[in-house]
Amino acid sequence: MPGTLPNAGRAPAGPDRRRLLLGLVPAAVALAGCGSSGDGGRSDRPPLALVYGGPQGCPDCPSAIAALLRRAPQSFRVRYVGPGTGVPLTADALAGARLYVQPGGGSDLDGAWRDLRGSAKVLRDWVREGGSYLGLCFGAYLAGRDPGFGLLPGDTDGYIDLPDTTVHDQRDTVVPVNWRGRRRHMYFQDGPAFLLDKGADVDVLATYANGAAAVVVAPYGKGRVGVSGPHPEADRSWYEDAGLKNPDGIRFDLADELIDRTIGPR
Repeated sequence: MPGTLPNAGRAPAGPDRRRLLLGLVPAAVALAGCGSSGDGGRSDRPPLALVYGGPQGCPDCPSAIAALLRRAPQSFRVRYVGPGTGVPLTADALAGARLYVQPGGGSDLDGAWRDLRGSAKVLRDWVREGGSYLGLCFGAYLAGRDPGFGLLPGDTDGYIDLPDTTVHDQRDTVVPVNWRGRRRHMYFQDGPAFLLDKGADVDVLATYANGAAAVVVAPYGKGRVGVSGPHPEADRSWYEDAGLKNPDGIRFDLADELIDRTIGPR
C-alpha cells in the first residue's frame, strides 16, 4: 500500500497486478535496450527516449509509457535506465537522448530519491541544456522539491489532500479534468497537483475539478519539463484490472499532446 510522502503528498502504487510483475522490466530491457545510446550520425533513426526502469512499485508503468512512445506520432526508440537495468543514469547515457521519462509507480519517495539523487545534477544539467523531462504521477512528484529534481517553478502536493478535491482516498479511479477547455477523463491513483509560483512561465494543459493544475509543461533553461498527476498512458488493462471505465474510451491523444509539447519544436 502507498505510504505518506513527506512534503509531497503520496505517490501511487497502482493495481495489485503491477506489484506482481517485477520481472517484466529487466526482460524488457533485454529486448529494448540494445544498440548505442547515440544516433551515430544517422538522421533516419527515431529519436531516443530514456525511460527509468529502476526499483519502484509499478513494474508495468515503464513498459506502458515505452509502448506509447514507440507508437506515438513522433515515434521514439526506447532504452531503460536506472538501477537493475544495466544502464546507469549518467551524462553519457543522456547525451544521445531527446527525452527522459520518470514513470509512475512507487510508494516511497525518499527511497526512490536515494536511488536517483546521485544522478540529479547530471539530469538537471541535461534538461537545462535542451533536454526534455517527462514525469508521470510518481515521476511528477520527483520533478518537485524536497526531495526531487527541482525542475518545476513551484512544487507538488497530493491532489487528495487539497481543499475541494473530488478524490478522498488512494484507490484507483477516473477523474474529470479540464484539458484546454475540453472536459476529459483520466486514470488516476493518488497523483500530484502542481502548486506553481505566482507568475511562473508555464503552460497548464489541464486542471482538476477544483481548479488545481493537473498537467503542466514548463521551460527549464533551454529544455522543457512536462508533468502529469493523472496517467495519460494508462492502457485498457489498467482499467480492466481496476474495474474502471473511462467515459471517453481508451484514448492516447492526451498523452501524445503532452509528449509533443514536452519535447517542443523538432
